[in-house]
Amino acid sequence: MQNFNLNSIMRSTKLYIISVLSVIFSFSILAQGNLPIWMTPEEVELSKNYNFIGDVSERGITTPPEGNLRTMAEWEQVDYLLVTWVPAYSGTLTNIVAAATQECKVLIITPNSSNVESVLQNSSAILDSVEFLVRNYNTIWIRDYAANSVYKDFNDSLILVDWIYNRPRPLDNSSPSAIADQLGIPLYQMTTPPTDVIGTGGNFMSDGFGTAFSSNLILDENGPGNGFGVTPKTEADIDQIFSDFMGISNYIKMENLPYDAIDHIDMHMKLLDEETLLVSEYPTGVADGPQIEANIQYVLDNHMSVYGTPFKLVRIVVPPSTSGLFPDNNGWYRTYTNSVFVNNTLIVPYYREEYDTIAERILKEALPGYKIVGVNVDTQSGEQLIAAGGAIHCITHSVGTQAPLIIRHQALEDTYDNVNPYQITAFISHRSGIANATLHYKLNENDPYTPLPMLHLGNDNWSVLIPAQQQGTEIFYYIEATANSGKKQNRPMPAPDGYWKFKVFGEGSASLEELQLNRRSPFPNPASAITAIPFDGALGEFGEIGLYDATGRLIQRIHEGGFKVGEQHFFFQAQDFSKGTYSIIIRTNQRTEVHPIVIF
Repeated sequence: MQNFNLNSIMRSTKLYIISVLSVIFSFSILAQGNLPIWMTPEEVELSKNYNFIGDVSERGITTPPEGNLRTMAEWEQVDYLLVTWVPAYSGTLTNIVAAATQECKVLIITPNSSNVESVLQNSSAILDSVEFLVRNYNTIWIRDYAANSVYKDFNDSLILVDWIYNRPRPLDNSSPSAIADQLGIPLYQMTTPPTDVIGTGGNFMSDGFGTAFSSNLILDENGPGNGFGVTPKTEADIDQIFSDFMGISNYIKMENLPYDAIDHIDMHMKLLDEETLLVSEYPTGVADGPQIEANIQYVLDNHMSVYGTPFKLVRIVVPPSTSGLFPDNNGWYRTYTNSVFVNNTLIVPYYREEYDTIAERILKEALPGYKIVGVNVDTQSGEQLIAAGGAIHCITHSVGTQAPLIIRHQALEDTYDNVNPYQITAFISHRSGIANATLHYKLNENDPYTPLPMLHLGNDNWSVLIPAQQQGTEIFYYIEATANSGKKQNRPMPAPDGYWKFKVFGEGSASLEELQLNRRSPFPNPASAITAIPFDGALGEFGEIGLYDATGRLIQRIHEGGFKVGEQHFFFQAQDFSKGTYSIIIRTNQRTEVHPIVIF
């Protein structure tokens, strides 16, 4: 009974947030011919008798596709970025299109292509890379209603797989058919009982190798009494359908968050690669922070990456409102995880400089070589996209390349071994076969790379040895492959600017954990606003982090108690203190660190 009451309170809180937000925007957004990401009160009433499945004639193939199915990963090569052009957000969309056309084609849904083209002519967008799908629409939230890229034969035979949109918006729900027709890609749809599924793209992420993430919204909206008219399903039913249509063999679902009005995981987490999760971090005990931490701990305790190892975490700060408010106190649901990969670029929602600069640095550290493009979704005049319930990932979708060259490799960890060579193994596959693969490595970030031919071991497996290196060496490397068709691919994709790296420690070195920590210091430094303190917590570690002045006096205790396992960040507001030289001191049951910092 206690759990039921808690869930009821959380759900009531969400309903209250939605109703308040709907009232606020009923005159501003709706008057502009746009709709927020949640349902308006009018749509809630309409949905009671609405046919969510839609026109039968607009459906694609409703039987599961045959073959070795593989859903495309968030970071894979794409041929198209999809957007719906809503004039109220023309500035935001122009910035996205300008960045994306440097990497791929952009398909724009609009009823008036000439008007959109005239806007883009005054930007840095490459117009030759822009295509138009001339049709009407209901909303900008194409992530939720467009279809997902799936390969029938692992990395061949691209198809699109769609589900039923959970909003009474018929033009949006029918857009996957129009997109598939325009691009000449077969469309499969989960729309016929017993495989009729209500779903949204913002609540789905794939690692590209059979693992997917969603919130429990996918179960709530397809279970008994779902209110959408679809066949009631158990979790086992949902798992089987996603396996049959999308090749998902490990479908991880997490508890809904109390203050996320739409229950979409892209508002608080993102896959950066097969084993790394980018996770929003709130101040301790604030808003959805506690439930996010419980969800992540559930994932770490119960699921492994495709490599059979625990997922790695990268924490990224959540910006509050200008007055310091978070979603539990009427602040908007700001997030950096709601970003989109477009080949060598990551397009990220931006808010305010003091938070954006920290987020950008965290992303560049996690994704070396990627171009980080920030698009303001909060303070751009007349275009507060985040106030309508979403950000960049929500208003974009991707279509994969027709014949991807897959390189899957688990990056090497730091090591004590300075005697034996370091074995690099990779799974490399293309439909035409692989002609050759090369590992490139260097021992200094500014040095040229040394190429090493990789040996084909059979079954798409390749290997090579990097020579042993002396203590203190840091090794940077990437993999390049060429298919028999001539197609080339690097991994990480932005290589040679992008790379993996690991460090070699020898006998007598300080502890590996300590050295890893000491490689990262608080930033920015000098500091004048919000400042981040990187920390990589070990199992069972506890202690405190404090800001101390030049006399050694504690000025602010930033953290006290236990630490989460994995990478995280703690924050303080430098502008709250006098200019001068300070120290960040970290004392735990496993280490002590001192980091000088200047406040100006």
